[in-house]
Amino acid sequence: MSCGCGRSPSGECIGWHSLSEEDYQKKLEEYNKSKEEKKD
Repeated sequence: MSCGCGRSPSGECIGWHSLSEEDYQKKLEEYNKSKEEKKD
């Protein structure tokens, strides 16, 4: 299901629309780190 809130880095709804801005930034950082690790 696509996400209209603009917070999902993949474009698919992952429930991040309800996070506070601080929690959203933490989740985004974790997501980006895990994505980089998968590249290696």
